Amino acid sequence: MKVHHLTGYIQSIYLVEYPHGLLLLDGCCRADVTMLSEFIEQDLQRPLSDLKTLIVTHMHPDHAGAAHKLRQLTGCVIVSADKPQQWYRGFNGLLMHWIDMALTVFVARKLKKPWKNVFYSRKLKPDVKAKEGNQVPHFPDWVLLETPGHTDRDLSVLHKEENRVYVADLMIKLKRGFIAPFPVFHPNQYRQSLRRIKQLTPTKIMLAHGGMLQMQDVDFNHMMNEMIEQAPKLPRTPLRASLLKIKRVMGKIDTDKDNKL
Repeated sequence: MKVHHLTGYIQSIYLVEYPHGLLLLDGCCRADVTMLSEFIEQDLQRPLSDLKTLIVTHMHPDHAGAAHKLRQLTGCVIVSADKPQQWYRGFNGLLMHWIDMALTVFVARKLKKPWKNVFYSRKLKPDVKAKEGNQVPHFPDWVLLETPGHTDRDLSVLHKEENRVYVADLMIKLKRGFIAPFPVFHPNQYRQSLRRIKQLTPTKIMLAHGGMLQMQDVDFNHMMNEMIEQAPKLPRTPLRASLLKIKRVMGKIDTDKDNKL
């Protein structure tokens, strides 16, 4: 087994190579399809049909955006969490889908990346709906963990033998340290998911935003305890953030009026 760590449009990509096939640990951005295809065919010298399984850890644009297109190109199996409803459902879901795509473009511009098409279907059509502890199709040495909080359907992917885990957006690594993702729709579940990863005491943690962490290079228990302690106690969602911003603006307007009087 060899894990290739690639730089995607706004996130890290982890492509796992075996003699019998390739496993993609997340669904990437729509903008990553060409780069990923070229890497498989040119760098690895393998046909696209060698991509056997693709996991969608959750439905955000940098984790699900390339899934349908890659299945069309490769014939791979798409695996996602076993949920009865789509994440982006109804009018609110439609609005949130467009907001998330706009945020993806915004982050790309902050990273000085050129504009690329990030549009993708808000309705995922997986081949396999997975539950806690299920083995990854074609790659039974990897198992799926339910680690919700960021959304209601987040998955992490654990390699049992090496005890390395891909956690998607469960934590974000910045220069100043580790922070919770935005949004966090379910704060109680989010803290429980952090505790779940802490209990694993993994040798390596693979982040969608922050690269691959070697646990001997960090004080793992301190890092996780700090993450759990600082995790949001209330939901942090685009709607709540917008309302708080409006409230601050209105408060500033009222203060300015009082000062003028």
